[in-house]
Amino acid sequence: MRKTLVAANWKMHGTKAFAEQLLAELNNGLKSRECSAQVVICPPYPYLGVVAGSIGQAQLGAQNLSEQPSGAYTGEVSAEMLLDCGARYAIVGHSERRSLYGESSALVAAKYAAAKAAGLIPILCVGESLEEREAGKTLEVVAEQIQAIVALGLPDTWQNAVVAYEPVWAIGTGKTASPEQAQEVHQFIRQQLGEAGGETQILYGGSVKAANAAELFAKPDIDGALVGGASLKAEEFIQICCAAD
Repeated sequence: MRKTLVAANWKMHGTKAFAEQLLAELNNGLKSRECSAQVVICPPYPYLGVVAGSIGQAQLGAQNLSEQPSGAYTGEVSAEMLLDCGARYAIVGHSERRSLYGESSALVAAKYAAAKAAGLIPILCVGESLEEREAGKTLEVVAEQIQAIVALGLPDTWQNAVVAYEPVWAIGTGKTASPEQAQEVHQFIRQQLGEAGGETQILYGGSVKAANAAELFAKPDIDGALVGGASLKAEEFIQICCAAD
């Protein structure tokens, strides 16, 4: 039985005071409502320590990591450093990293391998642009992104890993894939994962809100959400976390 997982991606938002206040509200709300979902908080790098120190029942995640274990890579952060800060998860291949910073599927795969090698749980993001969806290439694009990971030939490729389907056209736009559209892609992803598909948590990301979370989570292959903007609002995020109960 796959457990519901809800991950908060704060992106490049907030201050130390904001993080402390939001965490206090989240801790109180999640504890009082006894939500059963696993919760992961992914703050900006400077606030990893702040979050780690008062994360409550949630777990700490990072928004990105270097594919390199160490060395002269100014501005980069390694998987070992993230572990040292208390992180358990790391997002790899978020659409904003792919589109804004030119991360290829090969680079994303290298980051995935780095996370796995260090003992972090990667949250692999896959998804198509609006142009690709309109051209009927959604499944082709998603398959290519997944096969880049398979091609690494890692032992137990999908063990201790999470996949997040995030249609690029639905991120930060207010548009959301319908539960039926999301379920179709999630089912396809599960098939692509082979024998591990039945056990791997597959999240939906793309303008997830309290208003649509329960309907999305009700689909058989949607195991939770990767939440962006709504994760910056305590009550909204708590409602999303509790939507599967």
